[in-house]
Amino acid sequence: MKLYTKHHIQIIHRNLTGEILFLAVVLPFIFLSCQENTPPPKQEIVKTPEQMKETVPDVIKAIVRQMADNENKMDTVSILQPEAVKYLYGKNNNEPRWSREAKWTPAGSSLIKFIENVRLYGLFPQDYHFENILAINQQFEMDSEARKDAVRWSKADLFLTDGLLQIIKDVKLGRLQKDSITLRTDSVLTNEFYEQQVDGIIESISVNRIIDSLEPPAKEYHELKEGLKDFLDSAHFKDYTYVPYPVIDTPAYKLALRTRLFEEGLLDSLSDSLHVPHALKKYQGKMKLKVDGKAGGETIRSLNLTDKEKFARIALSLDKYKMLPAKMPEKYVWVNLAGYYMQLKDSDTVSIYSKVVIGKPLTRTPELTSSISEMITYPQWSVPQSIIVKEFLPELKKDPGYLAKKGFSLLNMKNEEVDPFFVDWSKYKLGIPYKIVQGSGDDNALGIMKFNFPNKYAVYLHDTNQRYLFAQSTRAFSHGCVRVQEWQKLSNYILQNDSTYITSQVSNSSFTRSDSVSTWLVKKEKHFIPVKFRIPLFIRYFTCEGKDGKIVFYDDVYEEDHKLRERYFAGK
Repeated sequence: MKLYTKHHIQIIHRNLTGEILFLAVVLPFIFLSCQENTPPPKQEIVKTPEQMKETVPDVIKAIVRQMADNENKMDTVSILQPEAVKYLYGKNNNEPRWSREAKWTPAGSSLIKFIENVRLYGLFPQDYHFENILAINQQFEMDSEARKDAVRWSKADLFLTDGLLQIIKDVKLGRLQKDSITLRTDSVLTNEFYEQQVDGIIESISVNRIIDSLEPPAKEYHELKEGLKDFLDSAHFKDYTYVPYPVIDTPAYKLALRTRLFEEGLLDSLSDSLHVPHALKKYQGKMKLKVDGKAGGETIRSLNLTDKEKFARIALSLDKYKMLPAKMPEKYVWVNLAGYYMQLKDSDTVSIYSKVVIGKPLTRTPELTSSISEMITYPQWSVPQSIIVKEFLPELKKDPGYLAKKGFSLLNMKNEEVDPFFVDWSKYKLGIPYKIVQGSGDDNALGIMKFNFPNKYAVYLHDTNQRYLFAQSTRAFSHGCVRVQEWQKLSNYILQNDSTYITSQVSNSSFTRSDSVSTWLVKKEKHFIPVKFRIPLFIRYFTCEGKDGKIVFYDDVYEEDHKLRERYFAGK
């Protein structure tokens, strides 16, 4: 038996005292830590409104805390703006924003209705937790016990807040990613900005007024949005079969075409391939297309233009306006490729309207932002290497006399003419060490006036020697440049807008009136005319626009909006 001395007993006493003090200090923190890590309850039924008021903040706090450990998900639903959600509730002691004591606040009821009708802004309700909000709200209406569940009220509040935050972002900045033609300067919204908008809605009980203030000021945006309500009143969001194009003559394509015509009620069965041409003719006649019984590009694109597709185009177009500057220049040239037109806008008024011919789908006209810097009378056309490789080189390999037949010359890098019959064309595949030039004149592909602007694509605006093409409804025929029917009105406007004296780079003489240019055109002289006051130029691709309270849809000739829909709105 071990005997303890007085000294030993004192040491043991000191150690026990220290351990007790240690536990007294540490145990509360361990307990609090356990509480912090406690997951939110699945259900928390309360009996009185006062208990609901006390319980919901604690549940919200627990849910927000758990989201951080659950990949920013509430249960299995992804939270769209987790940092802003955490910030907003943290600033407000985790108090609910849209309900009080088991009842929706007026602002909460307004927000639910707003999300239900958010298509009026070109948005999809399902993107903002509407199904989750609707399901919880229906539970409240059908089950009195559900109305007493603090967890349900907490989740509904969080869904509403997160959905609203995403709406604020989508209305303010749009859903399209910034690209080379985006001209917006702001791309991130701060937590403080979100807080200001949410507080404004709660205080004013006016969701529309706050959201409307976030929209772009462009008149064209609001004209499109104005026509959206009328479109939605008669739209049928039914799913139809998409017909792939230009992929043809495959079993999948043929089945898709028959299925789509069957859905239109034009075929009796999916296996009825014999009557496809007749069905196409009936459809083409109904849609006022060229009636030939063939499934050409225009017919296929029309078959694919369902109400769902139309709404997606409206949504994309509204977002495209959000990528433009908040304030457009006072004067600028606007080319809408999908609409086949050019406008010169001066102080928000269309001073010039012109039909245009744009690039074929294989040689599409690029979207870009630039400014008209120079005009050239009776220009030469230097064929780009991309066109030489695709179109000229195969013909030259078969017949070196092809250039002479078409009115082109072959030049070396010293601008010396070369005889194409003395060139071994078979050895060239990706390009040639020569220039192919079409001399100026009435037969030149560029016509008699060319408008230059800085760009990396080697494209420009110009007149054309194929003016008959402007009479066609579909005008995608060029190699990428934009042919302008009213080129003379555009050149006269630029000259009148410019300074009194403009020095010609060729003749080094000056002129004071557009008569000088007219004289050069009559004499068929080539002159370079620098533009001192450059006119901003925007080439864009909008497949729909608002006009007189309605929406006009254009052909998605480049399939650009279909690609964007698949990227951003897949499954909607």
